[in-house]
Amino acid sequence: MSTIIAESVGGAAAILTTFCWVPQAIRTIRLRDTRAISLPAQLAFGTGLALWLTYGLMIASWPLIAANAVSLALVSVIVATKLRYG
Repeated sequence: MSTIIAESVGGAAAILTTFCWVPQAIRTIRLRDTRAISLPAQLAFGTGLALWLTYGLMIASWPLIAANAVSLALVSVIVATKLRYG
């Protein structure tokens, strides 16, 4: 398989899976309502993102690096809001 095709698929996946968190982060910031958000699940997910980001850096894969860096930032905002407003 062509590297360009593989990177394109990875880039498309990165965009979709990263930006699906934007509405949740915006809603959490605006409403400050985090009752329905599980803190343990978000912490586990954030840890997984950090590991995927580390892996992406190790293999120098821009889709993994970009997607996981942005997703980790968004999930961190959600976790911070959960910790602050309960």
